[in-house]
Amino acid sequence: MPSTVTPAGSSTIATNLPANLVAELQAVLGPRGWSMEQDVLAKHNREARNKFTGMAELVLYPANTGEVAQCARLCHEAGIALVPQGGNTGRCGGAVADQGQILINLARMDKILETDARDFTMTVQAGAILHHIQQAAEDHDLLFPLSLGAQGTCQIGGNIATNAGGLNVIRYGNTRDLVLGLEVVLADGTVWNGLSKLRKDNTGYDLRDLFIGAEGTLGIITACTLKLFPRPRHLATAWVALPGVDAALDLLALARRETGDAIAAFELMSQFAQDLCISHIQNCITPLETRAPWYAMIEITSSRPRDDLASVLEGVLERALEGGFILDGTIAQSEKQRANLWAIREGIPEAQTLEGGSIKHDVSVPVSAVPALIEQGIKQAQKRIPGIRPCPFGHVGDGNIHFNFSQPENMPKAEFLAHWEDLNRDIHDIVAGLGGSISAEHGIGRLKVDELVHYADPAKIKLLAAIKQALDPQNTLNPGKVINHK
Repeated sequence: MPSTVTPAGSSTIATNLPANLVAELQAVLGPRGWSMEQDVLAKHNREARNKFTGMAELVLYPANTGEVAQCARLCHEAGIALVPQGGNTGRCGGAVADQGQILINLARMDKILETDARDFTMTVQAGAILHHIQQAAEDHDLLFPLSLGAQGTCQIGGNIATNAGGLNVIRYGNTRDLVLGLEVVLADGTVWNGLSKLRKDNTGYDLRDLFIGAEGTLGIITACTLKLFPRPRHLATAWVALPGVDAALDLLALARRETGDAIAAFELMSQFAQDLCISHIQNCITPLETRAPWYAMIEITSSRPRDDLASVLEGVLERALEGGFILDGTIAQSEKQRANLWAIREGIPEAQTLEGGSIKHDVSVPVSAVPALIEQGIKQAQKRIPGIRPCPFGHVGDGNIHFNFSQPENMPKAEFLAHWEDLNRDIHDIVAGLGGSISAEHGIGRLKVDELVHYADPAKIKLLAAIKQALDPQNTLNPGKVINHK
């Protein structure tokens, strides 16, 4: 039955939550540690892609791990679900709360706890903004390499919970590869302190990896120890025109060999994707006069003080031109030119939104299978929806393609988006046939729960369910995400 709550200094608020639980949580967190205000809740209930709308009536803002643990314990005892939320930049509905569930946001837990230049580590609270972590590393002449479009607002706890990928995976790996230790609050309020700086530790099961990518369904990440790297002192960035996707793989192999594997980013995009950005994103300038079906952006970096990377990259492009791997290319001669190249690459999702309806896929295949994925995917999509405009782009260096499609010019947006599930199944069938993954870096969340069951090995689903049952038998942590657990 609905109850009423009367926050100090305000009018009575109707809620579906038990009044005694709300009062206990408020007492734990104090006046700054919670909100039931509609405008505040609306911000948290609004999912980034607008595919899901949250129904949370209460959001919690704990200030430390102890408060997180007390909140988890109280919700666990009351049988009320607790949904962890970071910067709310996810793409799969993983941080959306249903009615009767409570959001817990770690925005107040944003401290950089320690930077160790000898160990090349940084320990931070889970609510720290990714960009602030990057800046803190730079202040010590170091690098935290995780980089993605939402880095100005996303929280590191959410990055870890979804095992975010981003732009530098080819050089530094996914988020999983950048985490040494975690502190986690379990469903019943137990705190596991695994904030280790160790690079090697074979004392039993790797609990750290269990929580990375679990999307808050097994525990709430409250702090982490991260790997740092020498800060690059030099970089060189090029934009090249390609005759086809196969040529991108030839260019990637050549560049890896010729640069000593110094590639930090290798991004592929179609001509349509580039043109969308030039049309819709302010101040984006066409890098090359040469028109080509595909383009790639290459960035190489070095921390050595005297490397002439521009000359190295120029040599790569010369050999690629001789080999027929590229049709034309240009190397950025200033930071302004480099910024323009990145603006094109990073502006594709926004440009697609401004163009109209889009159906999206975050998939990965072995790097060698990227040409087959794109060829087969475009052919099948055009067969299903004549006039559809393919907009594939992504991190071809690690096999992760954002295989997106824009609506046909003569088709209403609603009619196009009605094909979402059918087109998802088409593309995911192709991905599965090529030995790939239906979720490369955005997670499963709520969006892909059924797809995971459809495509995963039944033994994997059984193991996932067993782990969830062992750590959260009452299903009070982010229920309905990753795996449906009864």
